[in-house]
Amino acid sequence: MEVELLWFVITLCLAGAIAGITSGLFGNGGGFVVVPALLVVFPFFTDSSGELIKVAIGTSLASIVVSSARSVQAHKKKGAVDFLVLKDWSIWLVVGVVVGLYIASQTSSESLILVFAIGVLLYSIYFLFPALFAGTSNTLTMPKGIFKAGLASFLGGFSALLGIGGGTITVMTMVICNRSVHQAIATAAGVGFIIGIPGSIGFLLMGQNVQDLPYGTVGFINIPALIAISAGSVMTAPLGAKWAHSLDEVSLKKIFGLYLIAVSISMFYKAF
Repeated sequence: MEVELLWFVITLCLAGAIAGITSGLFGNGGGFVVVPALLVVFPFFTDSSGELIKVAIGTSLASIVVSSARSVQAHKKKGAVDFLVLKDWSIWLVVGVVVGLYIASQTSSESLILVFAIGVLLYSIYFLFPALFAGTSNTLTMPKGIFKAGLASFLGGFSALLGIGGGTITVMTMVICNRSVHQAIATAAGVGFIIGIPGSIGFLLMGQNVQDLPYGTVGFINIPALIAISAGSVMTAPLGAKWAHSLDEVSLKKIFGLYLIAVSISMFYKAF
């Protein structure tokens, strides 16, 4: 049991470290790394698998609060975070999260895994073919009014269902609207923070009185996993932010896109 526990901690610290790098690098919160890692590790520590996807999503959202906050701090030093966008989007992001939480509470675990698989596959298109989302018009600006409300609400709801920070859609939107990719990535990390707080609170409350969950789980958030993942992400998020301002963005996006396809395939396998 001690060996298994050590493996548990090492695996999740590593997942947290990778999530921290991707959070700083892509502004995506790291949920695409954390959720699959938890679904691999959790079955070794519990006989029940019925609600593990919800524990994975809830724990991921809680960890995103930490990784995104650290990423925003690192990007802020370079003056890259657009706090006006975060202020304008915040209320609609939270509205979307609330709707997403309600849908998650009414959805079976198998359906949530399928939603995750489809969502990851769609996101991989952005990373594998970034040229498709490059700004094509100097006249496009950030969405306003009902378009802003609709996009931000959708982003919050979809992210709450997947356990992610919503950074990819944020980056895509800002780049298409002719913002610099560095500003988009930095601001997207802030979006993840805003989504992570109400999302993790919702899964914390949603999982009350649910039996046969992994040891250390409160609501649908596993505290030992959260600590291990957060420890890893806090150390590496600044590194990812540094890379975002210096490395070849296109190559890195393609590598991450291939990873997302592999994750999607594994989730489809679990769903069926």
